[in-house]
Amino acid sequence: MIAALLVSPAAGRGIASRIAGTVAQRLRASVDRLDTLVADSAQGSVALAKDAVANGADVLVVLGGDGLAHTAVQACAGSSTALAVIPAGTGNDLARALGTPADPLAATMLTADALRANRTRRIDLGRVAGGSWFATVLCAGFDSAVSERVNTLRWPAGPRRYDLAILTELTRLKAKPLVVETDDTTLRLDATMVSVGNSRFYGGGIPICPDAELDDGLFDVTVVGATHRRDLVRILPRLRTGRHIEHPSVTTLRARSVRLSGLNHWVAYADGERQARLPLTIRCLPAALTVLG
Repeated sequence: MIAALLVSPAAGRGIASRIAGTVAQRLRASVDRLDTLVADSAQGSVALAKDAVANGADVLVVLGGDGLAHTAVQACAGSSTALAVIPAGTGNDLARALGTPADPLAATMLTADALRANRTRRIDLGRVAGGSWFATVLCAGFDSAVSERVNTLRWPAGPRRYDLAILTELTRLKAKPLVVETDDTTLRLDATMVSVGNSRFYGGGIPICPDAELDDGLFDVTVVGATHRRDLVRILPRLRTGRHIEHPSVTTLRARSVRLSGLNHWVAYADGERQARLPLTIRCLPAALTVLG
């Protein structure tokens, strides 16, 4: 078996860089060959991931955060190369969705075991029409505004950065017209946010689509209608438990494809990465990615 280890040295404030040697050593014992690839930029990561797949790697292991995982998904989607994620970033939502331990060294041991056993499975991916693949959640509205805000913050680290961004964006909250078209439903309403989940988590472990499954061929869609700021404040504490879907202003749907539009000028984010402004069409592609484990 040939594996490639793609490292983002800056991930997790340098955690990936500090443990990369240990991770490589532990993985190397489980494969015939391990190529260690160190990216010096986001564009460098893209090139290295594509090259690893093109050069016939059986498995691409990423050591970093959701940004690096998203890059690897673009390279591995629809190919015979399996993806493994060792979490060493801020959010680590794809690793969490895959059931990978949060501790990177524990995740390394689990990955090494899976490599030895050649243990793989297939999961679904979402794809934005004319755009990128995503493995976790695509969002727009309040939550994408939070993502925009997070990208400007340098403090605090981890999930608390999202909490601060949420509080900041609450002061700017305003419902906008939204149209959600699925396979059999059209929803027209004033809304504050919409999330299309291939998996459950975004924002560093928030189960925004708490019933989403990675291998059921369907998206779970969570729509929050027009709410007063104080009502959204009541919803937010429930986000960490998934109980926000019980609130009367929240609508949930399931669909193979979703079109989002409306006069709102919202920017979509997927896997925490900026996409494009609405309107967008998103499709769920069953079994589009092989993952290790």
